[in-house]
Amino acid sequence: MPLIEAHHLSKSYGALRAVRDVSFSVDRGEVVGFLGPNGAGKSTTMKMLTGHLRADAGSARIAGFDIADEAVRAKQHLGYSPEGAPAYGEMTVREFLRFAADLRGLADPAESVRRTLALCRLEEVAAQGIDTLSKGYRMRVGFAQAVLHDPEVLILDEPTDGLDPNQKHEVRRILKEMAATKAVIVSTHILEEVGELCTRVIVIAKGEVRCDESREKFLARGADLNAVFRQLTA
Repeated sequence: MPLIEAHHLSKSYGALRAVRDVSFSVDRGEVVGFLGPNGAGKSTTMKMLTGHLRADAGSARIAGFDIADEAVRAKQHLGYSPEGAPAYGEMTVREFLRFAADLRGLADPAESVRRTLALCRLEEVAAQGIDTLSKGYRMRVGFAQAVLHDPEVLILDEPTDGLDPNQKHEVRRILKEMAATKAVIVSTHILEEVGELCTRVIVIAKGEVRCDESREKFLARGADLNAVFRQLTA
C-alpha cells in the first residue's frame, strides 16, 4: 500500500484553477522531488495532502487514512514542514520542540527532543530564542519539528531554500538516512536536488502534472536540466 495517495485533487480560488485533477502515489523508500515554477500548484497540492486545505474535488490518504475524514490518525503518520518553517520566535529551540512533542502526546517527549536535536545538529543552538537564529537555523528548526515523532511520511515544502551549501548538505544527509523507511515528498525549485536526493520526479505546471518518472529517466532527458524544465512547464 502506498504511504501517500492523491486521487484527482482539484482546487480553485475564485476563477483561478490552482490544481487540476492531480493524482499520484508515493511508496515507502521513495523520495519524490515535486518540481514546478512559482504558482504551479505545488504548495496548494501539499496543503491538501496534509489536511491544511480542503480539496474542492478528489481525496488524499496518508498511510491508508483519509486526510479529510480521518485527520487525527492520518497526521499521526505525517511530518510536514511548510514553506518558511513557521515557529514561535519567543521560544528557545528546545522549548519549541518540547511544545511540539507535548502536543503530539509522545510517550517520552524529552527523549524525542534530545534525539531530534542530535539528528538535526541543533544542540549548539538549543537554548537560543528562535527569533535570534539565522534563516538557515530557523529552517532546520522547522524541519526538526516535522521529524520529531519519526513519522512514516514526510512532506517538505522548500526545505533547503535559503540554506548555505553546508546546511543543504546536512538536510540532504538526514533525508537520505531516513529515506529507506519513509515516503518523502520534497517541493523544490533547485534542480540539483533531483540528482542529489530524489529517486523520482513529479513536475507540475499550471496546476497539472506534466511529468512523473524516475530520477534516471528524468536526467536522461538532457544535460541542460533548466532547458528540460522550461520545456515541461511551458
